[in-house]
Formats: sequence, structure tokens, C-alpha cells
Amino acid sequence: MDPMEDLEDMEISDEELIRMCGLKRPTAVSGVEAAIVVDNIPKGVEGDRLKKLAVVIKRIMSRFGTIVGEPVLPLDERGVTAGYAFLEYKTEAQAKEAVDTANGYKLDNNHIFSVNFLTDLERYANLSESFAPPQSQEYVEEENLRQWLQNSDAQDQYLVHHGAGKYCSIYYNATNEPKLVHEKEYWTDKYMRFTPKGTYAASLHKQGVILWGGADFPKKKRFAHRDVQVLDFSPCERYLVTFNNAPHSDSHPDALIVWDIRLGEKKRAFNSGPQKEWPIFKWNHDGSMFARMGDGVISIYESSTCRLHNGESLVVKGICQFSWSPSDNVIAYWTPEELSIPARVNLVELPSRQEIRSINLFSVADCKIVWHGQGDYLAVKVDRFTNNRKKATVANFEIFRMREKNIPVEKIELKDPVQGFAWEPHGNKFAIMHEHAAFPGVSISFYEMGSDSLKLVKTLEKKLVSHVCWSPQGQFVVLAGLKQSNGILEFYDTSDMTLANVTEHLMATDVEWDPTGRFVVSSVSYWMQKVDTGYNIWSLSGKLLQRHSIDGFCQLLWRPRPKTLLSEEQLEGVRRDRKKYASMFEIQDRRARSNVSEAWLERRQRMMADWKEFRGRVEGEMEDSADRRRELRGEDEDVGEEEYDVEVVEYLVKVEENIVG
Repeated sequence: MDPMEDLEDMEISDEELIRMCGLKRPTAVSGVEAAIVVDNIPKGVEGDRLKKLAVVIKRIMSRFGTIVGEPVLPLDERGVTAGYAFLEYKTEAQAKEAVDTANGYKLDNNHIFSVNFLTDLERYANLSESFAPPQSQEYVEEENLRQWLQNSDAQDQYLVHHGAGKYCSIYYNATNEPKLVHEKEYWTDKYMRFTPKGTYAASLHKQGVILWGGADFPKKKRFAHRDVQVLDFSPCERYLVTFNNAPHSDSHPDALIVWDIRLGEKKRAFNSGPQKEWPIFKWNHDGSMFARMGDGVISIYESSTCRLHNGESLVVKGICQFSWSPSDNVIAYWTPEELSIPARVNLVELPSRQEIRSINLFSVADCKIVWHGQGDYLAVKVDRFTNNRKKATVANFEIFRMREKNIPVEKIELKDPVQGFAWEPHGNKFAIMHEHAAFPGVSISFYEMGSDSLKLVKTLEKKLVSHVCWSPQGQFVVLAGLKQSNGILEFYDTSDMTLANVTEHLMATDVEWDPTGRFVVSSVSYWMQKVDTGYNIWSLSGKLLQRHSIDGFCQLLWRPRPKTLLSEEQLEGVRRDRKKYASMFEIQDRRARSNVSEAWLERRQRMMADWKEFRGRVEGEMEDSADRRRELRGEDEDVGEEEYDVEVVEYLVKVEENIVG
């Protein structure tokens, strides 16, 4: 019997046949789902310019998929463009990517695309006129994202990326050994970062960026940006910038994206622009504005809208570098010499855009702008040509006193090549690292900004170091020989320029201070050295506290602390009363340094707590029954304390005989 004959006689419905074959019934597509509307295109365009505009729009929007046919640009009654265009993609997924990415694309200063699905416009046009109140939602209490600050021992957290990138672990910096808080496998595809106030940990992936926070670090936010390479946060932690390193062209309008972290939404997309230095966007001190450098302009944007401040860029012909003050809305920038026009350093205040200070410079090869951490001073390193042949240079430093009237400028001139410059974060000192032809190594000169003069404090000579690493609280500094150097570490107290300790960490690649300035970490990263990777923790005076050798160790990141809520008066009170608590802290430190196990200490603490609770209960019972006991003894309430006989007993403890010659 032929089985095919039986099948021919069977009656099978289409639905049953689709189910038997494991298929799905195709859905009808009208084409509207893949259609989009691009609003805010130029109005009043006609003739040949209309064809060119259609070509430009198609080239930009083709970045997100295959466009069916040509863009449709409706005309008004005058026969010119009405300001919007219709496009259809091959698939709905391509249309969705265009809506998500091209919305906010800047065609020019006056035209920023607003992109929506065609179906959305139809839905908005057919909204019901009857109001339906929204349903109330049950309040869900959010997790405390700063719970780590409540650590009873005021220990800081740090993240260790190890296993050649496979593992990420977060620890408390405990006294004897780190205390593991959380660990994840393949937490990131590239590297990790904390936000500026330590609220979130950020991980980079091929699909975008994920923010983690809370006690167990659950996923909090996700930002989709394919092939993202680097990221940056605003100082207020409200905004995130991601960059996928796409080249500067109109075909990559989403190379840079600004995100709203709180809402989890994209604010605006930008192309990368001609600037290659990261971060491309630089934030002001409170995150309310950000700026980028262009060809002869500084484009300043308001963070809340991502629109140009005052509707236009700040025109600065030939600008080479700019930088925001870390405490005020002031921008410093410099421009090079051009023919008979000297080079200039300018300070501009925002939002007025008024120039508050400028200086002229001559024979300039290059300049570097370095702000003091509190914005009290500004240093400009000026490399000058020594002759007309423009081969040899010397370095000058122009130091601006930002808090004084008319912003006076101090000047330092060095004939030696300068290798580095670093401000003391909380203080008025700075260090200059410079070479000396007469001896090997480098010299580090420490200067102090006095109230009326600039003075040289001390010069340390013949140092085989490559980095000057200040404590975030100031006063203490580590001179380190990193990477290709010898790994030497010198710990100084700059209050009197005393050398606390000299030690070494062979092949060290990085040095990081903790946020409090009490501990220093030196490390050897797997990204730069394949052997002897790991990290050491030192005290601020250079005492080795912990040594950790970890295979495939990549990086260590201290978790930042938010700015204190205490006022300056309260902080001064804490410093004044610090000796009161010194003995208590010393006891805690001695107990932590002991070899007694934590379980044994916890058991002793529970026993002591039980004893105090029992004693308090008994004392309360004794006080409650005092009247009854006096009544039973026949004692009068006015009778005072019982009299006791005191007997003094003396006895010989030791006899010593001293002969005085």
C-alpha cells in the first residue's frame, strides 16, 4: 500500500498542516509599520535644492537600513518643502533603529531631526477626547544605593578586575585582609568604571553599557550603543556619554550619545567631530553644561536640553585647547601665534561670555592648561622657542590666582625639560618634575603659593621616578617609578618635606590613592605585564599592609565617595575633637590587627551585650523593689548610706639599694 494514497484521501486543515510542519502562519504587513516621519527638515526648499536635500536625507537615514524607494518631501501651497519627510524601510526592525538613533540628529544649527513612526502620528491624531485618570501604582521603595557608606568601620570598597578579564570582585578594605562583598564572572567585555560619586559600577559590552548598584549589585540601567569603546559621566552623575569610536562623517550620526541616567533615555546623538582627544565632551563643575572644541569654535551645550547655549557657539579662531574650572563656570583656552598676533590665554565667564582675564605670549611652541583641584589657581605650561630656528625650547609656567582681585599672574621659568606637573588637591602647593643635564634621573621641585608671593619649598634631585602622585586630601605625596622604571616608591610628608619611607614594587604599572588619603595601592597590571601581577596596599607613610599576588590581575579601582554633607564649621569641629576618639580608634585597630578570628570576637561581643542587658534588667528590678526592701528591714527613708570602717594595710613590696659614687 502506498502511504501517499492515504495522505491524499485525508482531509487536513491549513491550521493543522502548519502545526504539523512546525511553521507559523505569516502575518499580513501593510508597510505602514516600517514607515517613519522625519520632522524639522529645512523648510522653503524648492527646485534643484529640493533634489539635493532628498539625497542628503536618504544618505543619512540609509545608515540604519535599506530604504524602499525615495524619500517623500511634501510641499505646501507655495510649492516648497513643508518641513518634514516620509521614508519607508525594508523591515520594521530597521525603522525602529532609525527612530531610536536618528531622533535628535543635528543636520545643522537650526535643524535637529525629530523621528517617529508613521503609526504613532496616526495614534496621536485619533486620541480620545474623554479623559481617563491613570491608575495609581503601589509605591515600591528603592534600594539604598549608598549603603556601603554605612560600614561601621568606615572601610572603603574597591574593585579588582582579574583572571585576565574573566572575574570582577568588590572588596571592603579590611585591616588584615580584604573582605569580599560581591563577585561576578564575565561582568564586562572590556573594563569597569565607577561613577564620580560611587553610586554605580559601569560595565562595557559590545551591545552597550550597564550600570549596577546596591548591596548585591543588581542591574539598574542599560544603555544600548553597539561597539561602545569608552564612556564618561557628568560630575553630578545625571548624564552619561558613550562613544563607539566611529570616524567623523555624516554616515555615523550616533558615534557619540548623551544619556539621561535617571530616566534611562537618550538625550541626543552626535557625530564624533574632528577632535581625537577623549573625553570629547568636557563637563562644567556641576554637570549643567558640557562643551566640545570644533574648528575655530567652542560649542557649549545645556545638559538639560542638549541644545547650544544661547543658540550659538563661542567663536575662537585657531583654538588649540580649552578646559573648565572645577569650581566655577569659567573656561580657559589658548590660541597660537599668527603672523604679528601673539599667542593668548583667555579666561571667559559663563553664561555672560565675558572675558575676565587674558595674557599675551610670544615665541610659543605649545601650551598645557592645568586647573587646581578646587579652582583656586590655574597653571599654564608654556613651551617657548629659544631662537628663530624653532628647535630648542624652554618651559615657563604662568600661574593665575583666581580668587584675587584682577586675577594676578605669577611666573616661573625653567631651563630644564619639564616631564610633569601636579597640583596638591587640597592645598596651595604644586610639584614640577624636570630633567637635569648634569646628573641622571629627574628633579622634583615643590612650590608653595603664599598669600603674597610664590616660593620654592624644596628641590629633590637625582630621583629615578616617573610619576608624582598626590594624596586626594593633600600634604602626602608618593614619587613612583612606574612602567618601564624600577618600581621605586618614595613617601613624603610635604608639610615639612620629610621622607617617610623608600621602598619598591618591581615592575609596578599603577599607583592609586584611596578616597580618604589613608592608603595607597601599587599594582602590576596584566594589560602591561604578563608576570608577577597583583597589588600591594601601603599606609600613607609607606608601611606595607597587604600583599596580593593574583594571576591575570588587570586593574584596581577605589570606589569614590560623594562630597560630605557637613559644613566647614562642622568639619572643623570634627578635626578639633579628633583626640577624643583617638583611643577608641586605636583599640579598634589593635583588635582588627590581632590574629583572633572574627567569629570568636563576635561571640565575645554577644556575651558582653547579653551581660549588659542582664545587668540593666537586674538594676531596674532592684530600683523598683528598693522601697519594699527598706520596709522589710525596718529602715527609714531618710537614713543615709551605711557607715563603713576603713582599714589601711601596708606591706613591703621591694627593696633596692643604690650606691652613689
